[in-house]
Amino acid sequence: MKTQFESIRPDEGSSFRLLRNPQLSEVFLWHFHPEYELVYIEGTNGNRHVGDHISPYTYNDLVLIGSNIPHLNFDYGVKGDYEKVVLQFHPYFKQEFFQRFPELQQIYTLFERSQKGIAFSGKTKKEVGQRLKNFHLLSSFDQFLELLHIFQLLSRSEEFELLHEEDYVNSYSKKEQERLRKIYAFVDTHYAEKISVDSVAELCNLSKPAFCRYFKKANGNTFIEFLNQYRISQAKRLLLSGKRVGEACFESGFESLSYFNRTFKKVAGENPSAFREQYVK
Repeated sequence: MKTQFESIRPDEGSSFRLLRNPQLSEVFLWHFHPEYELVYIEGTNGNRHVGDHISPYTYNDLVLIGSNIPHLNFDYGVKGDYEKVVLQFHPYFKQEFFQRFPELQQIYTLFERSQKGIAFSGKTKKEVGQRLKNFHLLSSFDQFLELLHIFQLLSRSEEFELLHEEDYVNSYSKKEQERLRKIYAFVDTHYAEKISVDSVAELCNLSKPAFCRYFKKANGNTFIEFLNQYRISQAKRLLLSGKRVGEACFESGFESLSYFNRTFKKVAGENPSAFREQYVK
């Protein structure tokens, strides 16, 4: 099973990333990232797959996933309507914040424990789940305070199950993770520009053939396939914001409208105009 490294940037004006109802039921996304992740899903049955642990959940699930633990999106393969909230936060929360203040030691212990993966149940799951569903309604300052309150509730709860007996150790070395992070960060910054395989290979201090072999093995796709998928995800964001198809094409880094249309349909399963019309309505 190919494990994809996911590069994550905080939301603008925020120190963490909030994903509300990302619809990924048809996407098999087996991935990892240095950021800690809190996932709540409600209104469906499915499977949680975190590290080496696989188990079913019924109706809803609340899981805290530690840094660099590979996991599958919790809505993969599920049908019908459901709600899903994902919060992702950088390791510096633990290292530079929770560890330094005596008042936050209990939360620091929670994050230490999360390297095993933690599934919450009972009243804890119900209360935190409701708070996460309302999270997007708060101002950025109130979101930060609410996040601390949620961590406090989780750190004091006894309604949880550890998903591994020992801390999960990612098979990717720190050097490997840093190289993937560098590639993803480069694409994230320059996707709207012309990017050559040679320039990214040079960034990694590899020859072009060595880089192509490395990236295919690490990511499961060629670099061009990955770049096109990334650009299409950006194009979708632009279309949802009201941009026209031509604008989304060139602003996401494509140089040809016909190639953009073909690639969009290959990646998304529909052409960009149909996608825009469906969601703008």
